[in-house]
Amino acid sequence: MLKQNSPQTILVIITRRIGDVLLATPLIRTLKAAWPQAKLDVLVFENTCDILANHPDIHQIIAMPNGISKLEKLKWKISLWNRYDLAVSALPSDRATMYAWLAGKYSIGLIEEKPKQGWKKHLLNDWVAFDNISTHTVSMGLKLANQLGLSPTYEVSVNWTTSDSQLVDTLLAEKQTQAYAVLHIYPKFAYKMWHSAGWVGLVAWLNTQKMQVILTGSSDPSEMRYITQLLEKLPTNTLNLAGKLNFAQMAYLLKKSAVYVGPDTVATHLAAAMGTPTVALFGPSNPVKWGPWPKEYHEENSPWKMASPSQKMANVVLLQGLGDCVPCHLEGCDRHINSHSKCLDELPASRVIAAINSLIS
Repeated sequence: MLKQNSPQTILVIITRRIGDVLLATPLIRTLKAAWPQAKLDVLVFENTCDILANHPDIHQIIAMPNGISKLEKLKWKISLWNRYDLAVSALPSDRATMYAWLAGKYSIGLIEEKPKQGWKKHLLNDWVAFDNISTHTVSMGLKLANQLGLSPTYEVSVNWTTSDSQLVDTLLAEKQTQAYAVLHIYPKFAYKMWHSAGWVGLVAWLNTQKMQVILTGSSDPSEMRYITQLLEKLPTNTLNLAGKLNFAQMAYLLKKSAVYVGPDTVATHLAAAMGTPTVALFGPSNPVKWGPWPKEYHEENSPWKMASPSQKMANVVLLQGLGDCVPCHLEGCDRHINSHSKCLDELPASRVIAAINSLIS
């Protein structure tokens, strides 16, 4: 029985999007705090590795190989066989469950309570029922730790090196005497986007507050194109750092920021985790499940209600639209990732400005 032993090797499996990886860091911290002598590895997709870089609790980040032959992939899977004393699937997916069974002498994971998911209970040594509606993603992962008899650590964490902080300081060298606001304007999916008029109005107000505006984003061509077009409507003193920062550098930038505003995206989770005064713009998404986790929040229950025009918890204000359909839990009004969302289209800059004032006044 694992609860009576101390594993020397642990694998945590988080084979999903980068937000899932970031919100699994409290589980990682909890496992390492319970068994500090253990070597803890994490299995993730290759494009999500960066957010775990420099993490002090992780011995090795294992990226799932892409672009290799079926034989090579089979050899890679065989190399995982029973390699770890404990394997933890932080997701209810078939893939993550299979890897936990494959890699762990003792395995535990999340399982959906559906008839077609019962086979997973025969693979894992232990499991926790997965709740996709009423339990926050952070809390869901920590239920696995609770099942193992461990005391939870609620910290969402990203770490940076001296070179990371020096690069950011260099980029900000001309702005160091001025407080700054970070705006992350472009989420991965269109149905999570706020309108450009809102950003323009917000930047104009921030300028009246003598606050330097900094835009962040990825190097994705569509994102860079959108930001370039928006910059034409913004004051010339707006600093564009989109595509110039990795996640560690982004975390450092946010740590020093006077305020952050962004949609339902990983950057918003990162800002909340850094303790930055954060305004999160939520449309169709479920805030109980996916709301940003405030830095000083240390409770099992979600910090957020399902629907409320404005909610404040610690360093975060979460804004939602005013319609009766909010949140719809769907991909925008047209039900696809490139759809618009009326609840965000009708969110005025004045509400965002009021939320900022409630955080920094």
